[in-house]
Amino acid sequence: KMIKLFGKESCHKTKYYKKFLEMRNLNYAFLDVENNKENERELRNWYKNRKLNFPTITVHDKKLRNPTEKDLQKWIDKLL
Repeated sequence: KMIKLFGKESCHKTKYYKKFLEMRNLNYAFLDVENNKENERELRNWYKNRKLNFPTITVHDKKLRNPTEKDLQKWIDKLL
């Protein structure tokens, strides 16, 4: 999948991005960092400080941490 959403089910921001992507009928992979150690490790490896910075969205190789709707849409339009 071209779009990945790293987050956790209980996070209101994660829910916001899921809805954002679903309302645009975009195919994405949700990677739960709370219940899946592999996803948690992958996300931590993206950041020098090894923090669990979520929600993080990737569009191809572009990493967006907590983007505005405008920024997210810009990168989706540009890369997809």
